[in-house]
Formats: sequence, structure tokens, C-alpha cells
Amino acid sequence: MPPSVDPVQLTADLVRCASVTPADEGALDLVHRVLKDAGFECVWADRGGIRNLFARWGAKGHPRTFGFNGHTDVVPVGNVNNWSMPPFGAEIRDGIMYGRGTTDMKSGVAAFAAAAVDFVTRTPPDGAIILAITGDEEGDALDGTTALLDHMATIGEAMDVCLVGEPTCPEQMGDMIKIGRRGSLTVWFTVTGKQGHSAYPHRANNPLNPMMKLMDQLACYELDQGTDHFDASTIAVVTVDTGNSATNVIPAQVQSVVNIRFNDQHSGESLTAWLGAQANAVADKYGVEIGMKIKVSGESFLTPPGHLSNLVAHAVQAETGVTPILSTTGGTSDARFVKNHCPVVEFGLVGQSMHQVDEHVKVEHIQQLKAIYGRILRDYFA
Repeated sequence: MPPSVDPVQLTADLVRCASVTPADEGALDLVHRVLKDAGFECVWADRGGIRNLFARWGAKGHPRTFGFNGHTDVVPVGNVNNWSMPPFGAEIRDGIMYGRGTTDMKSGVAAFAAAAVDFVTRTPPDGAIILAITGDEEGDALDGTTALLDHMATIGEAMDVCLVGEPTCPEQMGDMIKIGRRGSLTVWFTVTGKQGHSAYPHRANNPLNPMMKLMDQLACYELDQGTDHFDASTIAVVTVDTGNSATNVIPAQVQSVVNIRFNDQHSGESLTAWLGAQANAVADKYGVEIGMKIKVSGESFLTPPGHLSNLVAHAVQAETGVTPILSTTGGTSDARFVKNHCPVVEFGLVGQSMHQVDEHVKVEHIQQLKAIYGRILRDYFA
């Protein structure tokens, strides 16, 4: 019997690669080596200076193709002096591994790669397994999972279902599966009035007045009250800035940024139209110009509870004794891209320390995650 792949060692090896987006620093080469040695067909799907790895075991186009999506890039460490452990050291103390990416999400990639290799080398299934691993999830995500999906479409590869290995559990291992995500829209407003002396406001047209009116209207507006699977949509004013340090000058222009997290009652298109109407009404009332630039990072989506979520939930409960909640909370993930390709859910580690100083993971959780992923594969191909 082939030796088992140690997910803890693979996690440590990956963490020691300082792969802060867009750098790779050898992280995906490690995954490539592990998979290729186990008989996976591996292809690079790089784009825009980003490394992306596509790997498949089994026949191309097989109707039973289980997919996994994850990333090996990480966010910056911040001030390294604030860390009590080396951020890329993967040092283990009292059963806990420390380092950037230990939670988000090099351990998830390592656990699934280890589970998949053990599965195909020991009990080869009638079907195929695909891993689509990117080096661009924490950045703009323009050339990461989207590039992998474009590559798959070009060469005729497809997943039947997909599991994204992001850290999903808020409190304890196994307590949450993500079956959807809210969408995210950011809007940049620019209000242009007329500059003047603060002692003579009637000779100016202060852009701050309409901007404050618009921000108040948006911040107080209730988009909805939530749905069966989604929390209520939210609107947050995140910055207002004039760049004006003079106390006796009414500025000519002011900028603001607003972020909306929206559920499946809305779309980027419908919210863009609504925001435009709100801005135009204020502009007309105050006699100013209001410019608007919008970026939709992702639309909301939902994979309705059913076969895929049941498959994952059964494995989680069997390995942890915990019954997971099906949730759509949190920020965005690359599942927002995968959902256009096939049904997708997310399950991974406890995410309490992700992006923080002294990011860490319990070693036993890495091993447990491999066991969960292994059971998912066995049950899927049973």
C-alpha cells in the first residue's frame, strides 16, 4: 500500500513559501509535485503573471467528476514585529501551527490534496477528481479561479460538483457549511460643487452638503429583511474625504465610498440603477454634479440544500460528531465564480485567526479535515 500523504507536513511546507499575492514562491510547485507523483495529469493555467494549477486524475469528461477549488496565496503579514512566531516558519507549539496561510487556506489545499492522493492510489474510483488551485484569491482575483475556469472551458474539462476549501467554521470544527454567498458591490461617489471662502458660503456651492445627504439616505435605507437562506442586505459608508486641510475654504469636490453586501433579492445591475436614481435626485436638488463608479466583485448565489450539501454534511458529522449549519454568511469567495460552472459548496477549518497576526491552526484539525475530505470522496464515488 502506498504511504499516506501527511497533510500537516504539506501544510508546513506550503506555509514556508511566502506566497503573498501575487507571488507564488514555490507553493504551487509543491502541490504540483505531490499530485503528479500520484498520477494526476497536471497543467499550468497561468494568466496575468499569476500561477494557476489544474490537475485531474481519471478520465477527461467523466460524468462523475468531483472538483476541489482553493488557493495558495496569502495576505500580507503586516508588521512582522507584532508576530510572536515567524510568519512563514510553520512552527508548531503545543499542538498549534503558526504562520500566514495556516488557516486561510494552505491547510485546506494540503488536506484535500492528501485525501485525494490517498484515495486514488489506494481505492481508485470509477470517475475523476479535479483540483483547480490558484495563486490569486486574496488579490483582485482577475487571473485566478476565473482563469482556471476559462482554461477548463477551452480544453473541454468540467466538474460535476465542486467543494471550495475556505475556512467556514466560526467556532468549532464542523459547525458550518457555506451553501451560498452574498454579492458585493462598491460604489465611488464624487460630488462636484463650487469652491469658495467659508465666510461667504452663499458664493460657493458646498459639495459636502449633498454628499452628507446622500450618505445619510443610503446608510439609513433598508434594502430588505433577508430571505430563508440569507441575512438582510447591508449598506456601509466606508469613507468620505475632501482632501481639504484648510478651515476657511469650502472645497470644490468631495469623494466617498460605499459598500453593499446583497442577497439574492438583488443584482449588481438592479443596485446600480437604484444608486444612480438616488444620486441623480440629490444632484438635482442641490445643483451639483455627482459622478459614480461601480465595481461588482461578485453576484449573490445559492446552491439550494440537496445532494451536495447533504454529502458534505454527512461526512462532517461522521468525522466530528457536529451537525453543521448551512449558511450564506461572511464575505465573498471564489465560489462566486465556480457557481457558474457547477453546483458548489464550501467547507474548511475554523477561521477565527485568518488574516490576523499569529494566524494559526490546530494540527489535529488539519488531520481531521483530511479525514472529512476523504470521506466525502468515498461517499461521492460509492
